[in-house]
Amino acid sequence: MYHVTETIDPALASDDADGGQPRAEERQQRSLTTAAARNLATTTKSVPQMQAITSRWLLRMLPWVQVSGGTYRVNRRLSYAIGSGRVSFSVTGDEIAVVPPTLREISALATLDDPETLAALAQRFKKKEYRQGDVITEAGRPADSLVLIAHGKVTKQATGKYGHQAMLGMLADGDHVGEQILTGEEGRWEFTATAATPCITFAIKRSELQQLARQAAPLREQLAKQHNGHGAVNAHGEKAIDVASGHEGEEDLPGTFADYELKPREYALHVAQTVLRVHSRVADLYNDPMNQVEHQLRLTIEALRERQENELINNPDIGLLHNADLSQRLHSRGGPPAPDDMDELLATVWKEPGFFLAHPRTIAAFGRECTKSGVYPQPVPVGTHSVPAWRGVPIFPCNKIPVTSQSTSSILLLRAGQENQGVVGLHQTGIPDEYQPGLSVRFMGIDEQAIISYLVSAYYSAAVLVPDALGVLENVEIGH
Repeated sequence: MYHVTETIDPALASDDADGGQPRAEERQQRSLTTAAARNLATTTKSVPQMQAITSRWLLRMLPWVQVSGGTYRVNRRLSYAIGSGRVSFSVTGDEIAVVPPTLREISALATLDDPETLAALAQRFKKKEYRQGDVITEAGRPADSLVLIAHGKVTKQATGKYGHQAMLGMLADGDHVGEQILTGEEGRWEFTATAATPCITFAIKRSELQQLARQAAPLREQLAKQHNGHGAVNAHGEKAIDVASGHEGEEDLPGTFADYELKPREYALHVAQTVLRVHSRVADLYNDPMNQVEHQLRLTIEALRERQENELINNPDIGLLHNADLSQRLHSRGGPPAPDDMDELLATVWKEPGFFLAHPRTIAAFGRECTKSGVYPQPVPVGTHSVPAWRGVPIFPCNKIPVTSQSTSSILLLRAGQENQGVVGLHQTGIPDEYQPGLSVRFMGIDEQAIISYLVSAYYSAAVLVPDALGVLENVEIGH
C-alpha cells in the first residue's frame, strides 16, 4: 500500500486561506501615494480668519453725519426741567448711606447748593428694610414722607376705573416717591408701592423736614419756592410756545418765541489707534498668493471697528448706555425681558422707533419669555438677513452690551437719523491717507530693524439729539 505525500507551498496555502488574495503587507504599490503627491500640489488656503469679528449692527444701522470741524454741537430748546430724580448711595460693608450732593437730583432740591444743609438733610433719612410683598406706601393714606429706594424693585399699583388693580410702573435703585412734601403739598398717596424684591429704603417724615427747615435757612428758602419762575412749560420742561386756536373774530393773538440752550453740548470725535508692524522681509518675500501687509491691515481694521462699536456702547462720555436720559430708563416687571417690558420700552421711543439692540443671550431670554406667553414674534427682513423683531421693530444682536456676573443685561431702543431727531454716528471723511470712511492708514517709516510701521486711526463719536430718541430697559435677568 502506497502513501502519497503532497508538499504545499506556504504562499499558496496563505492565498487559499485568505480567499486567494495576498496579504496587505505583501502587496506591491501600484500608484503614487497621496502623501507623496502633496509635495507637488499647491495647497488651497483661506484668508486669515478671526473669531472676534461680529456683525457690528450698530455701526451698520446708525446714520453717519460728516463732522468737518471735529466737533458736533447739539442745539436744543432751553429746558427748565432740572433734577434727574435718581439719588446715589455709598456702600461700605453693611453700611449704606445717602450721598448728600445727589439729593439735588430731586427736582425740588436741584438749586440747593449749600453742602452743610445737604449733609444735614441726608443724615435725617432713616434706613428701613422690606421683605418681598411688603407695602411701602398705601393708596389713600396721607403722603407724609419722602422715600428713597436704595436697593431693590418696587411696583406701583392703583385701583383702576372699574375696580381692577392697574400697574403704574416699576421703581428701582435711586428712584424716589413722595416729592410733594418738599413743595408743601398736602395730599394722599395715589398708588400703593409694594416691594417686588427685598428692598432697602431711606425715608424722612414731613415733620422732620419742617424741623430741619426751621434750623437751616437755605433749605427753608428752597422749600418756599413754589414754582420754577419761568412761566408755563410743556411736558418736557421746555418753555411753552403760546398758540391760539378755536377763536373767532379779531381776537388778540399771543406773542411767543422758542428759546435755545445757552451752553449746548458739544461732541468731539474720539479716536481708536494702533501701530501695525510688518517686517520688510515678510512684506518682500511672502506675498504669493496673498499680500501679507494687506491681510495684516484687514485684521487690524476689524479689531479697530470692534473697539469702535464697544466705545459707542460703553464709553462714559459718548456711550449710549451712559447717555440715555434717566427718564428713559425702565426696569423689567418680573426680571426676565418679557413682551410687556418690550412694549413699555416702545412707549418711551414711540416716535418712529428704529431698532432694538441687545446681547445675544438677552435675545434668547426674550425668546423664552415669548414662548412661555404663547407669543411667537415674526422675524423681519433686513437686507439679505432675517432678524428677530418685536412689533415689526428689528432686534439686532450686539455682544458689546455688558452682561454682569449676576446675569443681568440691558436692551436699547433707538430712533435713528438727524431728520428724525434721533441718534446719529459722527465721523469725518476726507482725512489724510484715508483707507475707509473715517479711518486712515499712515506710513510711519522703516526702523533700523527693517520693520515697517503703519499708524491706523479710526475717528468716531455718537450723539443723542433729543432725550426720547434712546430708551434703555435696565437690569433684565437672563439667567432664568
